[in-house]
Amino acid sequence: MNEVIGKTSYVLQSVATGHTFEDSGWMLDPLGEEKPSLVRAIYEEKQLNVKDDAWGIYKFADWLPIGRTLAGSSAPVTYKSERLAKELGLSNLYVTFTGWWPERGAHNRTCSFKETEAYSVCGRLMDTSQTLVVASAGNTARAFAKVCSDNRIPLILCVPEDNLDALWFDAPLDSCVRLICPKAGADYFDAINLSNLVSQLDGYITEGGAKNIARRDGMGTTMLSAATAIGRIPDYYFQAVGSGTGAIAAWEANLRLIADGRFGAGKAQLMVSQNAPFTPMADAWRADSRALLPMDDDDARHKVEAIVAKVLSNRKPPYAVAGGLFDAMKDAGGDFLVATNEEAFAAAELFEQLEGIDIHLAPAVAVATLISEAKAGRIDKDATIMLNITGGGEKRYKREHQLFYLKPSAVFGYNPTLDEVKQALAR
Repeated sequence: MNEVIGKTSYVLQSVATGHTFEDSGWMLDPLGEEKPSLVRAIYEEKQLNVKDDAWGIYKFADWLPIGRTLAGSSAPVTYKSERLAKELGLSNLYVTFTGWWPERGAHNRTCSFKETEAYSVCGRLMDTSQTLVVASAGNTARAFAKVCSDNRIPLILCVPEDNLDALWFDAPLDSCVRLICPKAGADYFDAINLSNLVSQLDGYITEGGAKNIARRDGMGTTMLSAATAIGRIPDYYFQAVGSGTGAIAAWEANLRLIADGRFGAGKAQLMVSQNAPFTPMADAWRADSRALLPMDDDDARHKVEAIVAKVLSNRKPPYAVAGGLFDAMKDAGGDFLVATNEEAFAAAELFEQLEGIDIHLAPAVAVATLISEAKAGRIDKDATIMLNITGGGEKRYKREHQLFYLKPSAVFGYNPTLDEVKQALAR
């Protein structure tokens, strides 16, 4: 089932200092540095050699930090929009779609671009003697659960209890996957705190979130899909963001494409969006602040409860860190945009009507902001635009398949102790 392909040739580099060092296994932070910084993979292959579609996401293996391929992946698919483009008066609108749309060549069985992360991260994880720990608001958990179950990789998921309806699957999961939750009313930040406790225990290893080069470079395959399909780097990149990791990944992939030399020298402006009223990164960006603005925990939870795109609800995103979203947007250009729940619902309906497939509410937030920008004349009608549809086809997939839901083995309060977590996992 799994194929060991030999570790991709790369070194790690601290974004803050430029210092390079070898990846000794599961490095998430710069070696010997105190200042918080993302690390970046610097690949030996400077030109991307795209394999055929049978490789799934591993068609982009040259720029993935992996040592093996795993069964069942599907790469993002890019196509030129006709009907939505005409509606908005755009001549070069390209949709990069990750989800379930077999007619387009998209076969993501969890219907989310979070599969790009999971297949890359698990391809990097060669030692499965420890249990991988993943925090998620929903889609990431579904993707990792599917990949780990199919490939017998031990996994602990930490997901808010309110988001359990996101943990659906087309078959019962292997027992190597377990789920624990912070109680109802908790959000993604609480799930991260719970995962941090689990990761302190012997035998568990944190997935790392945005710090993990495999997560970012897996997500960066959306930009690679677009650039190789279009033949050039897009002028604009539209995506809704919760952590912003996908936009950081697109920026990093863009820099590699410039160095490749065959796709132009431009940087796609990052047109990233949040779902009002939960807009911490948009608020900081508009204040030209690297640091997120102060936010009361209870107020934040209430705002998270109010948004329809729950996956866009990260209270501690990699925004300020060196190499994070603030730096990405300062370098590439772009803007933070905001859409209401009503605008997201209307955009989802319009996209399905015109393009012929249902989409998640998170990418619908991005569609809503694209509509606003186009109708207001704030973007060039002839610009090459990449619209990253980060999940879709779920309604169709659920109609066509029997579903099974993952149930938690333990539910915790907002601030569990390490002992409570240890005892629950021992049961």
